[in-house]
Amino acid sequence: MDDAMDKFDDMASVSEFDPIQGSIPATKVEITVSCRNLLDKDTFSKSDPLCVLYVQGIETIQWREFGRTEVIDNSLNPDFVRKFILDYFFEERQNLRFDLYDVDSKSPDLSKHVSTIQDFLGQMFCTLGEIVGSSGSRLEKPLTGIPGKKCGAIILSVEELGNCRDVATMQFCANKLDKKDFFGKSDPFMVFYRSNEDGTFTICHKTEVVKNTLNPVWLQFCIPVRALCNGDYDRTIKVEVYDWDRDGSHDFIGEFTTSYRELARGQSQFNVYEVINPKKKIKKKKYVNSGTVTLLSFTVESEHTFLDYIKGGTQINFTVAIDFTASNGNPSQSTSLHYMNPYQMNAYAMALKAVGEIIQDYDSDKMFPALGFGAKLPPDGRVSHEFALNGNPDNPYCNGIEGILEAYHRSLKTVQLYGPTNFAPVINHVARYATAVQDGSQYFVLLIITDGVISDMAQTKEAIVNAAKLPMSIIIVGVGQAEFDAMVELDGDDIRISSRGKLAERDIVQFVPFRDYIDRTGNHVLSMARLAKDVLAEIPDQFISYMKTRSIKPNPAPPPYTPTGLGVHTQI
Repeated sequence: MDDAMDKFDDMASVSEFDPIQGSIPATKVEITVSCRNLLDKDTFSKSDPLCVLYVQGIETIQWREFGRTEVIDNSLNPDFVRKFILDYFFEERQNLRFDLYDVDSKSPDLSKHVSTIQDFLGQMFCTLGEIVGSSGSRLEKPLTGIPGKKCGAIILSVEELGNCRDVATMQFCANKLDKKDFFGKSDPFMVFYRSNEDGTFTICHKTEVVKNTLNPVWLQFCIPVRALCNGDYDRTIKVEVYDWDRDGSHDFIGEFTTSYRELARGQSQFNVYEVINPKKKIKKKKYVNSGTVTLLSFTVESEHTFLDYIKGGTQINFTVAIDFTASNGNPSQSTSLHYMNPYQMNAYAMALKAVGEIIQDYDSDKMFPALGFGAKLPPDGRVSHEFALNGNPDNPYCNGIEGILEAYHRSLKTVQLYGPTNFAPVINHVARYATAVQDGSQYFVLLIITDGVISDMAQTKEAIVNAAKLPMSIIIVGVGQAEFDAMVELDGDDIRISSRGKLAERDIVQFVPFRDYIDRTGNHVLSMARLAKDVLAEIPDQFISYMKTRSIKPNPAPPPYTPTGLGVHTQI
């Protein structure tokens, strides 16, 4: 059996490949840097500033240099021309550090400029999400790092690169493909792979199967340009052609390569490809090809992206709901899932912090509603499935993620853990707010952290089906060792959730069990980063799917920042 066949067998069980998910490259963004009122370090002129960007990996706390701007001579208000281009992930906390130096030589060695404290002009720490989530995707913050000195300000602007929003629509047909079926012709389909920088290939699209023909015409399909070539128009695209078999042992017909630049020529003699089976080519002297594939049409359009809406002012409202049912165990005992270890956060706090610290960058006021469910409340002991953690039902908002954690800790001392585990009340609570704002200005994300088997499954399904019509997504993190089969059903990745015969309009639920992210080595920073990445990865697409179905376009972004600083630019 062909090597290509062996490789494909592992993938054959995938019923549909979603080009937005998996290892598809992130959106790329461009950061522009300006500074105002920098310290003057030079005796006979003004400073000659240089900005250096450092990034911090998820797996390490060490900073590494990502890039640097040019030097601008004799300026305290520089507007740097050289940009920083980074991959942007909504679902990751991407820590950035900007250091400013006064450069006194043309050497690229930073140690030449930082040999004394006098050359350092200040620094600023932020996340990429913080810049993106700021008004107009423009962030201005003071520079710090020199005790007793005002170091001026740094201004950062983010623009999404143009090819990140391009979506290609194309259609192919084939002619005289090899006959593979004993009693018929072939049932051909194609698989597209994007080449990676290390020489490997990543699947990015699979066509439908056209039954019993050697001359198939496949349906038109759309694919983001970044998924096809990661913005590199000359990067190799490999296409493999298979004959579908019911048992999954699909027969390899042949392959060809192309590139985005070649495809963009559209229908022409340049886009007729010979399908070659390498083994046949070696074994058979008279072998010509295993058929041809022709590009019938190719168009490219720009679509509105997640960042378009964020830059246009859309706010993401974050709400957390915490399970206070008795199955969590007595909070005063170390076996409880709510136990407050003075040396380590419990699973509830870790999950909340991991998800909340990323989402908070997209909410301007950083005030978040925090709810609890499944507890008896003072003073009368009534059971509530929708109570404010801060004790104020009229104003359940907490100041930042730390404010939520404080309210959570206080609640554990005042409420009695009880039951049952009902989700519908907190889902409907957020849905009421989402119902009132359906103009694209706000999108709601509810994080439910729970330990147990859901008690109100029918009501929860109905609440989710109704919420799927609203600007809303739901994240569920299951803590503890319970069976979470019902949560997988709510997730709806395989089968769309339904209630009373109505299918959910969108898939809006993402579930993960916390135990899958427990790091036995104690590296909780890395494991919680993985958890946040997995639960948040679908949010931008769920967000876009809502905006598309409602034909809501992003508001125009505020006018771009216009630099006014002067200075002579020097390469270094």
